[in-house]
Amino acid sequence: MLFSSAFVVALLAALAGGFVRGFTGFGGALIFIPVASAAFGPQVAAPLFLLMDYSLTLPLVFRSARVCNWPTVLPAAIGGLATVPLGAWLLANGDPVTLRWTICLLVMALLVLIVSGWRYRQAPHAAASVAVGGVAGVFGGIGQVSGPPVAAFWMSGPFPVSVIRANLIVYFAIISLSSVLAYFWNDLFSRDGLILALVLGPLYAASLYFGTRNFSRTEGANYRPIVYGLIAFAAVSSMPAFDSLLR
Repeated sequence: MLFSSAFVVALLAALAGGFVRGFTGFGGALIFIPVASAAFGPQVAAPLFLLMDYSLTLPLVFRSARVCNWPTVLPAAIGGLATVPLGAWLLANGDPVTLRWTICLLVMALLVLIVSGWRYRQAPHAAASVAVGGVAGVFGGIGQVSGPPVAAFWMSGPFPVSVIRANLIVYFAIISLSSVLAYFWNDLFSRDGLILALVLGPLYAASLYFGTRNFSRTEGANYRPIVYGLIAFAAVSSMPAFDSLLR
C-alpha cells in the first residue's frame, strides 16, 4: 500500500487537506476523504483521517475556544454527539457507493442554499443548532465530512469569519470524541489505517501549520469564496462516477 500510486495521491491530498483545514477551520476531510475513499475504500479512509486530524489539531482548539460563540457551538455539538454513532454504524454496515451518493447530493443542496443569498440576522435558536449539528454528526460518522452543514449554517448568519472558523474547530473537536468511540465500537480502526496515519501524519501537520499561519497573516481574506469552493469540490469529488479518474 505504501508503494502504490494510490498512496502518492493520498499523500498529495493530505498536504492539500491540511493547509485547507488550517486556513478555514474545516475542509481537510473534504479534500482527503473522497480521494482516499477511492484509493483505499471509505472504511479505511474515514478512520485514517480521524486519527490524523484529531491528534494534530488540538493546539488550534485551545486558541479557538476563546473566540468561538459557545451558545451556538454547544447545542450543535450536542446534536452531533448524538448522531455520530448512527453515521459510524452506516459506514460499517451500509453500501459505500450509496453512502457517497447520498453525501454528495446533500452537500450540493447545502451549497445552493448558501450561494442563493439566504441569511438569518440574529443568533440561531438552540433547536436549529441542535438539528444542524445532528445532520453534520451523521455526515461525520459516515465519512468525516461534517463540515458543509455547520459551515453553511454559520456562514448564513451574522458571525464574522474569525468566529465561524473558531466555531468549526471547536465543534469538530467535541464531536470527534464521539467518532473515536463509535469507530472503536464498530471495529473500524485497522492496522493499515494506523500505518498510513503514522506516515501521512507529519505531512498533514506541516501543511496544517502553514494554513493556520496564512489565515493569521491575511486575516481571513477571501474566506467565504474559498469555503464555497470547498463545498463545491466536496460535492463533485464525492461522486462515485469519478472513481476511475481518482484511481
